[in-house]
Amino acid sequence: MRLPIYLDYHATTPVDPKVFQVMAPYFTEIFGNAASRSHEFGWVSEAAVENAREQISKLIGAIDKEMIFTSGATESDNLAILGAAEMYKDKGNHIVTSSIEHKAVLDACHFLQSAKGFEVSFVPTDIYGQVHPEEIAKAITNKTILVSIMFANNEIGTINPIAEIGKICKERGVLFHTDAVQAIGKVPIDVQSMGIDLLSLSAHKIYGPKGVGALYIRRKNPRVRLSPMIFGGGHERGVRSGTLNVAGIVGFGKACEIVQKIMPQESIKLKQLRDKLWNGIKNGLDEVYLNGHPVDRLPNNLNISFAYIEGEALMMGMKEIAVSSGSACTSASLEPSYVLKNIGVGEDLVHTSIRFSVGRFTTDEEIDYTITKVIETAKKLRELSPLYEMAKEGINLKTIDWTAH
Repeated sequence: MRLPIYLDYHATTPVDPKVFQVMAPYFTEIFGNAASRSHEFGWVSEAAVENAREQISKLIGAIDKEMIFTSGATESDNLAILGAAEMYKDKGNHIVTSSIEHKAVLDACHFLQSAKGFEVSFVPTDIYGQVHPEEIAKAITNKTILVSIMFANNEIGTINPIAEIGKICKERGVLFHTDAVQAIGKVPIDVQSMGIDLLSLSAHKIYGPKGVGALYIRRKNPRVRLSPMIFGGGHERGVRSGTLNVAGIVGFGKACEIVQKIMPQESIKLKQLRDKLWNGIKNGLDEVYLNGHPVDRLPNNLNISFAYIEGEALMMGMKEIAVSSGSACTSASLEPSYVLKNIGVGEDLVHTSIRFSVGRFTTDEEIDYTITKVIETAKKLRELSPLYEMAKEGINLKTIDWTAH
């Protein structure tokens, strides 16, 4: 086992060697512009792009003509939301989303509110971060043109009842978009049976390269149309202009092909590693709490709050393990996770969370080391915590008046 240990697979994944192998020739030998249709260099690149388009579409039950390539999921989310808003603004000016979506969705919705006069309903979730279909049904009005609900949350791993939400949207004649970035390759996705009209994807979450993504756009029942956000040569059927990243797209396609073959077995392995990590930590420490749904969650996600320990301090104490904190450090303050705050995690715990995410190349030995290191570091930090000591003595910290006199 080599250090450091990588347990931040939700942030990004290493490129699978098999993916890199198929990409390599497209940097040097096969370098044609896929839009150059007057010679063989362009034809070969175009054929490679179309092959990848088919590989990606198969993974979600779509057809190749429904897949548009982008620079990544942020662009895909923006294109879906802003493109639909512009195209269907004469039909209505209301969008429904949840309070814990990725910032690419939330910020696009806030822009529509502030700059375009749209109304946006941010439906609440339950304590596990799950959106209930009846909340969507209640939020939809005769002015609603789009519902955007993520397939699985990037912080806490909770999976939403996408098929039920899709059914409601179909019944109400409203377009349904889902950010499936974290779910793709880990749980089965079928855009037809789930009633999905728009779906955002990213290559670098499934062992493909960074800087390439895709947006599924339904072609019939209903035919979805989007106003472009980027203008130029009319590439990608006029929806997204720009010279295609052929090498990246080829890698994206191969990554989807691989994950489609191994997903059932890989998901079982990831869940076993994740559960081993959780059981090891909770058996070695008291006052640790799981964030997110205990069952309906991604197989590789583990988000834990460690009471009486700052998440940042825990991370600093185990620098050889790459994880993500539930808090983001800004220049002036420690900004608590909006996801955890919105699902009702208390102020005393919201700063204490750590997100662990295992992946394809995680080993049992790495999990064993991490369990030992987390427990060791957490115990040392708690020894320095007067709050932990008071709690262990039976003092109810919530009854104490901390105001300076």
